[in-house]
Amino acid sequence: MAESTRPPVDHVVDAPLTSPAATQGLLEVFRHRYLLKLLVRREISARYSGSFLGLIWSYINPLSQFLIYVFIFVLLLERDRTENFAIHIFTALIVVHFFTETFNAGTRSIVRNKALIRKMSLPKEMFPVASMLVSLYHVAPQLVILVIACVPYGWTPDVLGMLAFLLALGIIMLLGTALALLFSVANVYFRDFASAVGILTNFVRFSVPMIYPFTLVEERFKGFSEYYLYNPLAEAVLLVQRAFWVGTTSDPAATAATELPDHLFTRGLVMLAISALALVVAQLVFRSLEDKIPERLN
Repeated sequence: MAESTRPPVDHVVDAPLTSPAATQGLLEVFRHRYLLKLLVRREISARYSGSFLGLIWSYINPLSQFLIYVFIFVLLLERDRTENFAIHIFTALIVVHFFTETFNAGTRSIVRNKALIRKMSLPKEMFPVASMLVSLYHVAPQLVILVIACVPYGWTPDVLGMLAFLLALGIIMLLGTALALLFSVANVYFRDFASAVGILTNFVRFSVPMIYPFTLVEERFKGFSEYYLYNPLAEAVLLVQRAFWVGTTSDPAATAATELPDHLFTRGLVMLAISALALVVAQLVFRSLEDKIPERLN
């Protein structure tokens, strides 16, 4: 009769104890791509649930805003200082909406999904990241409206312009996610942060060249305009204006030379690197505080 090869009952595996919760941060989020996709779909479906027009509203909203800006700034105020001023504003509005929606929704994301966090062990960074992706999804309808508005003015896509647009998206994706991570965990400890973020985002559209051109900043503040460009959001707006608004003007080359700052792409790459660094710092802070999130949500 053959001897049993089973290990003794009291055999103990010599391995360190680890938490069942995910500990790999943002890398772990993208290893759970299926869950991330479900979260994004759920957020989008919830936003339009019970609506007759559904996703069509995501086109109606940016179109209505564009028409409002045309009426107020072009027809009513006759702002002819800046050529095609309505498009100038709308290009900036895309950046501003993407950032503020990511920041606001990301800050509330963990508290809003507390029931799911209690039931499942999954990387909690997934919720701010999902908020950013939902905001990115809503950039597409705005972009469609913008292109339709630009084409009658003779705009055609060019390689540098598309690179500028992608660079701007990268800055907002990284910076918005970084701030969403930081403030989402802070909001778990003190719910006041959600209200504070709502107030902070009110100032965003005035801190970028949206309702005024960058040349006005140069005229009024002279050499101090360099400090204005330390704002990653302002840099992202200028990059999107290079991608779309510049091409609608009567002389795009002259517009780019006179209406935009020098070394636009170099500055954009620097801001992309700073935004990436901010995301790394935000991830470290988030990981240092995430273990107490479940008990704080009770």
